[in-house]
Amino acid sequence: MPPTSNRSSNLPAHPAAILAIVLISYFMILLDNSVIFTALPSLQADLRLSTGELSWVQDAYTLVFGGLLLLGARAGDLLGRRRVFVFGLVVFALASLAIGCSPTAWWAIAGRAIQGIGAAIVAPTSLSLLTASFPEGRERTRAVAWYGATAGIGASLGLVIGGALAHWISWRAGFFVNVPIGAAMIVLAPRFLVETGRSRGRFDVAGAATATLGVGALVFGIIDSADAGWLSPVTIGSLTAGVLLLVGFVLIEARAAQPIMPLRLFASRRRTGAYLSRFLYLGAMIGFFFFTTQLMQDVLGFDPLQAGLGFLPMTAVNFAVAMSIPRLARRLPSSVPLVAGIVLTLAGMFWLSRAEAGAGYWLAVALPMVLIGAGQGLAFAPLTSFGIIGAPAADAGAASGLVNTFHQVGTCLGLGIAVAAAATAPAGGSAAATMTAQVGLALTAGSVLLLLSLIVSLVLIVPADLAARRSAAPATTGSVRRVPVAD
Repeated sequence: MPPTSNRSSNLPAHPAAILAIVLISYFMILLDNSVIFTALPSLQADLRLSTGELSWVQDAYTLVFGGLLLLGARAGDLLGRRRVFVFGLVVFALASLAIGCSPTAWWAIAGRAIQGIGAAIVAPTSLSLLTASFPEGRERTRAVAWYGATAGIGASLGLVIGGALAHWISWRAGFFVNVPIGAAMIVLAPRFLVETGRSRGRFDVAGAATATLGVGALVFGIIDSADAGWLSPVTIGSLTAGVLLLVGFVLIEARAAQPIMPLRLFASRRRTGAYLSRFLYLGAMIGFFFFTTQLMQDVLGFDPLQAGLGFLPMTAVNFAVAMSIPRLARRLPSSVPLVAGIVLTLAGMFWLSRAEAGAGYWLAVALPMVLIGAGQGLAFAPLTSFGIIGAPAADAGAASGLVNTFHQVGTCLGLGIAVAAAATAPAGGSAAATMTAQVGLALTAGSVLLLLSLIVSLVLIVPADLAARRSAAPATTGSVRRVPVAD
């Protein structure tokens, strides 16, 4: 008799529950990255914020989130990922409650910074828990596809939810909603998630400090450029300090016995390409969300709720296409949907950048969004799976941390580039015409970033993925033995 399949024995005891806990927690932190956008006007009026204070409500979250991601990932490896994951959820939920109760500007900004700490813990540990819970193969492909779909729709659905809550209830409701969700995940996680083993050894203090300060300085410089310009002394100083600290970080990691970011992760062309391509792709997408929201409100006359609902064509298509990834993965190399996704996103972004002041929503916005949504649905899961593919179990946290670090820093840089491009729009004419010109320039800059993302994927990911697929295929000729090809 043929041996009985042990496929089920390799799966976790409650795969659906594990997947739900991880995805809901990840969605919650992604939601708060964008839920604030459509609620900004009401938040500013309620707390009487200056323009600078209003920008820091978002930037404080982004700065801390991006700066602490690698540290959060390494903490999961050393202390146990489930334990650290639950701690991150506690921090995030309590910070959300504090923000919802904010009486003043400084309270809201401080709460957003603390929320960033929780997000920097939850984001990498959620992906590493997913990797540890599902073995490589069909089940992990399906789980990562859901994770990629969550990453893709989180930002756009956040705009819908933020606009609806701000319109019907209050901007505060967007943060209060995290409290019951976070509490439920905190209760369920210890019941269903299996604790991972702890890595022995010393904590890489020098690496953690230079990584956190380097990424933090880089993110701060990018954020400052949006208001002060790229030639501001503060911007130049912060970016220079960030680059120098990150160079020092790489030198430290090359010599560390147990590095916070093992440089061996970059030995894979697929992983390196996935980090760089994700960085560029997210840089384009953040400009799309930021400026398309303004296009719908300031040019088309939408209110916050209508602007949020205006993203539904993209969200629906995104989700539907992302769910087809596991089937495509069984028939095609994963690099094929990745490339197709970037091409579709580029086509939609360029189309949207050509919108004119008198254009209607359906032709100028909704149809390009359909292409962008399909592109996101195809691209996000492969970008995620290539970022962790082949990583040793001991490096799962570090690989997950790098996926999220390049994701977050990419959004910061992309927004700075988009704002700088928009600022070159000529003055004069109506307010709607000026805003349309700014949106066009910002999305054109995003199209350039997507083109670069496509080039990186074609040069690094596609050849390595095809070579790895050929080497993994069973030999078809007698005694010919295939030699594994480095990716």
